[in-house]
Amino acid sequence: MFPVKPMKPTFKCYLPPLQTDVKKTIEQPIKKLEPKLLQGEIVVNEVNFVRKCIGAESSQDDLWGKLICTNFKVSFIPSEAPSKQKSYLSHLLLGEHDVPLTCLEQVVTVNDTKGKKKILGSNQKLKFNPTELILYCKDLRIIRFCFRETGPDSAKKVCLAIAHYSHPADLPLLFGFEYQGRRYHESKGQRHNGATPRGGLRTPIFDRPSDWDREIKRTGALEWRVCSINEGYAISPRVFSAITKSHPQRSEVFKSELDKCLPNIQDIQTAFIKIRQICVIDPFEEAEERWLSSIENTRWMEYVRVFLKHSAEMMYLMEGKNTSVILQEEEDRDLNCVVSSLVQLMLDPHYRSLVGFQSLVQKEWVMAGHRFLDRCNHLKKNDKDESPLFMLFLDCVWQMMNQYPAAFEFTEAYLTVLSDSMWIPLFSTFLFNSPKQRAQHLVDFAKNKAIPQGEDQAVYFPPVWDWSQQFSAKDQTLFNNPMYVGKGAACVQNGEVKSFRRTKKMYSSTLRGTPASQRNGLKVGEETLTRRGSLLSELKPDFSLVRDESPSERYFRDWFSRPADQQSLLIPLLLPSHLALWKLFFLRWVPEACISKGGPITAYHKLSQLVDEIEILQSQLRQYKGPGQGRSPLPSPSGPLSDQRRMYFKASSPPSPPDFLTSSFPFTPMGNLCRRSSFGTPISKFLNGARIWLSTETLANDTL
Repeated sequence: MFPVKPMKPTFKCYLPPLQTDVKKTIEQPIKKLEPKLLQGEIVVNEVNFVRKCIGAESSQDDLWGKLICTNFKVSFIPSEAPSKQKSYLSHLLLGEHDVPLTCLEQVVTVNDTKGKKKILGSNQKLKFNPTELILYCKDLRIIRFCFRETGPDSAKKVCLAIAHYSHPADLPLLFGFEYQGRRYHESKGQRHNGATPRGGLRTPIFDRPSDWDREIKRTGALEWRVCSINEGYAISPRVFSAITKSHPQRSEVFKSELDKCLPNIQDIQTAFIKIRQICVIDPFEEAEERWLSSIENTRWMEYVRVFLKHSAEMMYLMEGKNTSVILQEEEDRDLNCVVSSLVQLMLDPHYRSLVGFQSLVQKEWVMAGHRFLDRCNHLKKNDKDESPLFMLFLDCVWQMMNQYPAAFEFTEAYLTVLSDSMWIPLFSTFLFNSPKQRAQHLVDFAKNKAIPQGEDQAVYFPPVWDWSQQFSAKDQTLFNNPMYVGKGAACVQNGEVKSFRRTKKMYSSTLRGTPASQRNGLKVGEETLTRRGSLLSELKPDFSLVRDESPSERYFRDWFSRPADQQSLLIPLLLPSHLALWKLFFLRWVPEACISKGGPITAYHKLSQLVDEIEILQSQLRQYKGPGQGRSPLPSPSGPLSDQRRMYFKASSPPSPPDFLTSSFPFTPMGNLCRRSSFGTPISKFLNGARIWLSTETLANDTL
C-alpha cells in the first residue's frame, strides 16, 4: 500500500488564530466609559463597578457604571446606552448624571455593615471603607451610589476627592477661572481686529456708563445723569438731598428701614432648610398627612408673602402718593435687593419681558453688590452667611406669574433654570460679592491668563445671560411664555374688545363693580382689600365701602375692581390662600409628586402648538401678495418651515401630550434617593386633583 499524499487546501483562512481573538477580547473591554470634559477640566479620581441607586424596593432600575470626580463636577457614566427618547432639558455643559461641585451641600459616606456615617469636608480622613456615598445637592437632589462591588480603597479615594474638590480654598480655584481662560484663548479666531463683541448679548450688564444712560432715558428720570464720581467704589454722602431735589415737587423722601419690618437672612435660611427637608423627606408618605401643615410651619411661604406685601406698600407710596422711597438696610445688600426688584416688577412692564427681567437682576443684584459668593456659600467657609435671598426673590416672582400668567414673557422653567445656574461656577453673575471684588479678581485673572489690557470682561468671563453657553436654540424656546400679552394688547370685556392703558388720572376713589370672573383678569371671587391693622392683610368678599377705609386701601380696592392691563401696574393677591407652593422647583425630583401627562405642562403644550400655528399662518399671510396692475399673485409658500421657531412644541407635532411629559418637565426625576413609583401614593393623588387629603389606609382599595 502506498501512503496517501495530503491534499493541498483549496481555502486559505486570513483570520487570526482563535487564541489571538480571545486574548484581544480579554485585554480590551467591550465599552470604554470616558467622561465628556470641558476645556481645562481634568479627572482627579474615578472608580468602576459603581451602582447608582434609583429604586427603593429593588435594584431593578439601578444603573451600573463609572463614578468620576473632576475639578468641575461629579460625573456618573452608565455602562448601558441611554434611552434615545428625550424627556428632559439637554445641557451643553453637564450630562444627565453630572453634578457641579459647587452644587454639593453635603458629602456623606456610609458603611452599613458597621452602622457608621460621616459628613466629609476638605482634607478630612475617612477611617472606614464606605459602602455608600450620598450627595445632598443645593438644587434639592439627593443622589446615592453603592460600592459593594468596588474595591474599598478605590471607593474611599473617590469619596475623599469629591469632598476635597467641593471645598476650594480660594475663589480663583473655582473651575470657572480655568475654563474661561482656556475658552478665551481658543476662540481667538472669532475675534475681529483684536476685539470680541458681546456676541449677541442683548441684556445690558450695567458695567459701563452707556447702559445706565439708556436706562435713565427709558425710565424718564430726567433729573438724573451718569457720572464717574463713585468709580472708586466709595460711599457717596450726597444721596438723600439729591433724591429730594430730583423730585418734581421737591417732596420729602420716605425711608423704609427693612431690618425692622422684614425677616433677617438667618430666618430666611432656617425656613428654606426646613422646607427643603420636607420636600425631600424619605420615605415620603411617612409625614404626608401632615405635609401641608408642615410646609406652613416652615414659614417659607409666610416670608414670601411678607416680602410681596411690603413691596406692594412701597409701590403704593411711589405710584399712589407720588413719593420717592429709599430702602435702608444696616448691613450688606440683601433685603433691599428683593424689595427693590419686586417693586420695579410691579410698576414697570419692561421688567416682565425676558431681557428686561435679566437687566433687572443685573442692575439690582449683581451691580448693586449682593453678596452672591457668601450667600451661595460657594467656598463653604461660613455657613452663617449663607442665605437663599435670590431663591426667595424667584419664588416671589413665580407667585406673581402664577396669578397673572399672561403678564410675563418668561416661564417657570426659565426661573428654575436660572436658580440652577447659581451652582455652575462658569459665569460672573453669581460668583462675586460686589462689582469691586469682581473687577479686582478679573484684573488678576487677565494678567495670569495673558489677556490683553482693555479687553471687555464680559468677553473672557461672560455673564449667565448668554444662554447659548448652556442650551441649544430649541431648548431655549422653553423659556418663552405662549400666553404673554405684549405691550398695548387688547382686552375683551362684555363681548367688546377694549384697550386699557392706566394713567394717574384713572386712580380715583370711585368703585366700578364688574363680574368677579373678569376683575383684574382673574377667576377669583374675593379680590378686594380690607383693613386688619396693616395695608394688605386681607381681601373682602364684596365691594361695599368701609367707613374707616384709608386712601391706600381705597387705592387697591379701586385697582382690583377694574380689568387688568397686563402691561401696566401689577399688584399681587396676598391672602395666604392665594399663594401656592412652587411645585416645579421644590418637588421636581420627587416622583411621588410627579403627575404623568399632567400639571401646567399640558396647558403649555397645547398653547405652544396653537401659538406656533398662528405664527405660521401670519407668516404665510405676510408672504402672500394679492394681484396688482401688471403682476400676478405670488403662490402661497410651500417650502419647509424654519426649525428655529419660537415655541418648543410645534404645530405639526401630535395634538395629545407626548408620553415623556410630566409635571416636572423639562427636568427629570431620575436618580433621586430611594424613590418609589410615582403613582398611587396619597400625595400624588392629591396633587393630581383629589379634593380630600386621604391617608394610606383610606386609599388601600381606592383608585382615581
